[in-house]
Amino acid sequence: MNYLANDKRYEKMTYRRCGESGIQLPALSLGLWHNFGSVDVFENGRSILHHAFDNGITHFDLANNYGPVPGSAEETFGRILATDFKPYRDEMIISTKAGYLMWPGPYGEWGSRKYLLASLDQSLKRMGLEYVDIFYSHRPDPDTPLEETMGALAHAVKQGKALYAGISNYPADMTQKAETILRDMGVPLLIHQPRYNMLDRWVEDDGLLDVLGKRGVGSIAFSPLAQGLLTNKYLRDIPSNSRMANPHGFLQKDALTPEVQSKLNKLNNLAEARGQSLAQMSIAWLLKDTRVTSVLIGASSVEQLSNNLDALNNTDFSTDELSKIENILK
Repeated sequence: MNYLANDKRYEKMTYRRCGESGIQLPALSLGLWHNFGSVDVFENGRSILHHAFDNGITHFDLANNYGPVPGSAEETFGRILATDFKPYRDEMIISTKAGYLMWPGPYGEWGSRKYLLASLDQSLKRMGLEYVDIFYSHRPDPDTPLEETMGALAHAVKQGKALYAGISNYPADMTQKAETILRDMGVPLLIHQPRYNMLDRWVEDDGLLDVLGKRGVGSIAFSPLAQGLLTNKYLRDIPSNSRMANPHGFLQKDALTPEVQSKLNKLNNLAEARGQSLAQMSIAWLLKDTRVTSVLIGASSVEQLSNNLDALNNTDFSTDELSKIENILK
């Protein structure tokens, strides 16, 4: 397949400075957590990736355990990178992570130097890359000294196997310590990837956004739609083909309480008044904060990706709209 990128791909996308670094990220980045594994349709994932890049999404976010099966999302991306995206590698930010279970035994997860660096080597092999742009510690390890985990990230950067270091799911106090440790090693902390959406605002309550702002660290919010809750799917009931209908999925039925459903309907009414879907407004709401560099979206189809991209058509909120949203969410 001879893929030729859209020559107008940078005209509509907005790019935002990542903390105090030289890197700019697209306002929307594409995550490959779902829909790109070995169990998924390859050509569908390929079409989504093409559409993303054709519309100015330059950041593709992966992790060692993305699939299913674990590792297969990186393999899928590596195949497409080799056949379609190879001429455009230097126009892309490619990130991966390590922290969750990947192989049996005591060295197959968490935050030891051995696990992190071995996992990075495996990820590079799966994607056919000499380096990734960002390598993350995917989650804090309660049993490994923070100095060891951050030292592994710094080593990866100094080896040239990663250009920047990142962390994900770290609370504010550990983030502050991690940033200091990395800075003392001569490797700035580029970015933090926290879960953040209208229904889950722990980054505000914990003070994480304040720490990132003061330390000059960027952020990329994952789960912006609360696993699909912040869409029009669950305004009345639970569709049989929805993620919540799967008893083995991440989104469980007990998340849809009458109180939450009431909030969703009120938010949906406000979104309609703005000329947006609930999902689009939820994405735009995250971008109102300059400390949020990018919003990490997933997509199961080109159509879904296009709908999410349309969130960028209206990212401004009036004081009255923001007040109404706060009243709904409190």
